[in-house]
Amino acid sequence: MEGSEDLDSSLLTQPWASVCFGEFTFIAKACFKETGYVLLISDLSSVWYERADTDIVGKRSKELNKRLTAHVSSFLNRLSNLMGPLLEGRESDANSFTCQRTPSKLTIHVKSELSGLPFYWVFHCPTAAVEMISCHLVRPLIRMSLALQYQLQELASLLVQKDAEIEDYRESGAALSRGRLRTEPFQEKPFLQKFVDESLPQLCGAGDGQAFTSTLQHLYTAVARQEARAAQKRRHSGDAETLELASSPQLPGEAMDSLVTVGSQQESVEPPSDLPQSLGATATPSSPAQRARLPVSKAKRKKAKGLFG
Repeated sequence: MEGSEDLDSSLLTQPWASVCFGEFTFIAKACFKETGYVLLISDLSSVWYERADTDIVGKRSKELNKRLTAHVSSFLNRLSNLMGPLLEGRESDANSFTCQRTPSKLTIHVKSELSGLPFYWVFHCPTAAVEMISCHLVRPLIRMSLALQYQLQELASLLVQKDAEIEDYRESGAALSRGRLRTEPFQEKPFLQKFVDESLPQLCGAGDGQAFTSTLQHLYTAVARQEARAAQKRRHSGDAETLELASSPQLPGEAMDSLVTVGSQQESVEPPSDLPQSLGATATPSSPAQRARLPVSKAKRKKAKGLFG
């Protein structure tokens, strides 16, 4: 489980790259490690995904390469060396890739050599889950759009400042030595409208294979790393809260019950019975038994007074 989670987290920070299998163009990303590999590939209409651990790699290698006897790590290393140049845009005539695709599955056949013997491999990629598509495509692309929008605003602000600087030079008597270098003051709204009218149609007609240029790959990697750090902080925060709740000695209900008990005990405390008489305080018995034990004083009979008494 830890190995698969490590592969998935490593795949998140891998950039998308344009790849071609025969006449088909895709964007793909992959990660190969000692514990297995993960492959994510899309034609921008469907997304396919495969995760294979060492058990799957060992079993499939025996089925496809009966003449080859090697450790699983050798097969994983060979697959990494085959896919690495492909994802970097470098193709080799010694290796061949063919694919068969349906809306629910993509199968990629690989033919190469290992230790002088033919080496065959097949990637079996079912349709990726919605959560994976959101994690690797939707959320990063939204973040990239926001980053590019912020970058555009910063550049527009910088151009306005440069125009003000040039105008100050001009008012001070400075002049251009070459007239062809003269530019008009930057206006953001006309610039954006011209971009939509002229540049955007060319970008949309470039084809699916040009989805990620090298600059966008770097931006995607930076955004994905920030997403990974934020997710790790959220996990650590959740774990800390869980540990704090688990180590708490009392549940909230028990704590309230104890407070009620303490309060009732405080209300039944008897006042001290030996208060000074000068304070005029009289102790009041708190129970019938105490009242019975108190001495009862008898009233003295008054003598009748005579004429000379």
